[in-house]
Amino acid sequence: MRVEVEAQAVEAAFEKVTSDFQRHARFPGFRPGKAPRDRVAKTYAKEIEEETKKELLSENFRKAVKDQKLNVVSVPDIEEIQFERGQPLQFAATIEIAPEFELPEYRKLPVRREVGQVTDADIERALDVLREQRATYVDVARPVQAEDFVVVNYTGTSEGKPLAELVPDAPRLAQQNNFWVHIKPGSFIPGFGEQLIGGQAGEHRSITVDFPDNFVSPQLAGRKAAYEVDVVQVKQRVLPELNDELARVYGAEDMTKLREGVRQDLQNELNFKQRKDVRNQIVRALLDRVQFDLPESMVISETRNVIYDIVRENQQRGISKESIDKQKDEIYNFASASAKERVKISFLLKRIAEKEGIRADEHEITQKILLLAHQHQMKPDKLTKQLRDRGGLNELHEEILTTKVLDFLELHAQVEEVPVSAGTA
Repeated sequence: MRVEVEAQAVEAAFEKVTSDFQRHARFPGFRPGKAPRDRVAKTYAKEIEEETKKELLSENFRKAVKDQKLNVVSVPDIEEIQFERGQPLQFAATIEIAPEFELPEYRKLPVRREVGQVTDADIERALDVLREQRATYVDVARPVQAEDFVVVNYTGTSEGKPLAELVPDAPRLAQQNNFWVHIKPGSFIPGFGEQLIGGQAGEHRSITVDFPDNFVSPQLAGRKAAYEVDVVQVKQRVLPELNDELARVYGAEDMTKLREGVRQDLQNELNFKQRKDVRNQIVRALLDRVQFDLPESMVISETRNVIYDIVRENQQRGISKESIDKQKDEIYNFASASAKERVKISFLLKRIAEKEGIRADEHEITQKILLLAHQHQMKPDKLTKQLRDRGGLNELHEEILTTKVLDFLELHAQVEEVPVSAGTA
């Protein structure tokens, strides 16, 4: 976008900025604001020129965008072509604008919703989990059996080299003391626990394992390893009885109330899963129904965000920086594809909101802030300031708007209910 500003407007801007400097200038022998204009103009010539140019570029860029009715989505890259007192100002601005596209038909989007109810078996499984959370572990003077918990000291090697050298970032795989191993398939290292069956406290065992080709630590994937293991203790897990005493531990009056609470929690979880699945189908249906070019700067920015989230999640799971670096191409490709879909659906949902008159009002934003403040145990005013300082209020506005548009699309979707066993399309 090329813009030209008349010489008269440029001169007027110089005069205005010079007057502003004169009002605040301080010179010996003159009261504030009373220094001679010529002296102010000469002393602050460079600063006046820079401020004038800044104001002219900003004001006339905004005016040109408004006149052309452009929806700018990036920070402009402004190139000054001509700027001199007494001459017209000319500049060029490279910008990215929101894509132009025709909205697809977004009412009656076809989706399939799984219909299922919480069963008695589901409740029993959930109660077993609650029992496991309150389990006790007692020492037993007998050989190790399946489902026992065994406390061990161990040291591992592979091809004569200590595993501590091969995987310094994963000490749990190399050497540990007083480490608890659950004797069941898939626990810890494949094949490790099974070879402890029959052992007793005080016994030493030498065992070997084959790390799978897709093992989480690539340095060990596909390798064989030997472990020297000392069995320290053999423990049996004891689960509490399903009775009113256990119910009261979890805040229920009795087992009847606990079962009712568990059923309701499971039903809420099922409803959430069903609704999330429906919304994912709605998003996918919209994405598949229209194609348009995306602003490159927005895709790049969102790709960075996705990569940051992936790396942070992997680090929280204990995956080393080296392992993450080895997957950087796969991470980037996934992040780039995900970012494009996020940016695209954002434009689609905003356009639907505009067409349907869907808005996020101040009351909804305030209620969301109050909820977040309660969750983070912060004062609402402090949270609001933090959000404003980092641009989080806009994100909050978009989050509320997105939820309301998806509510609208779900309400008007063409839903086919299917049994849970049939899955979703």
